[in-house]
Amino acid sequence: MSKKGCSPDNSACEGLFGRLKNEMFYNRDWTGVSIQEFIDILNEYLSWYNEKRIKISLGNMSPLEYRRSLGLAA
Repeated sequence: MSKKGCSPDNSACEGLFGRLKNEMFYNRDWTGVSIQEFIDILNEYLSWYNEKRIKISLGNMSPLEYRRSLGLAA
C-alpha cells in the first residue's frame, strides 16, 4: 500500500480487507477463540478466497482455475 490518501494504489487492498471483514470477521462470535485458532480460520478463508471461490468475471471459474487456464499456475 502506498501513502495515505492515494486511493488508486490502495483500492485492491482496501477491497480485500473490506470483503474479509464482512464475510469472515463480522459474522462470528470470536469470544474464547485463541490467536492460533484465529490464524487457522484466517488461513482457511484466504485459501478459499484465492483458490476456490467462483467469480463471474473470470468466466464462472475460481481464481486458481483461471490461472491454470492461462498457464500461469501448475
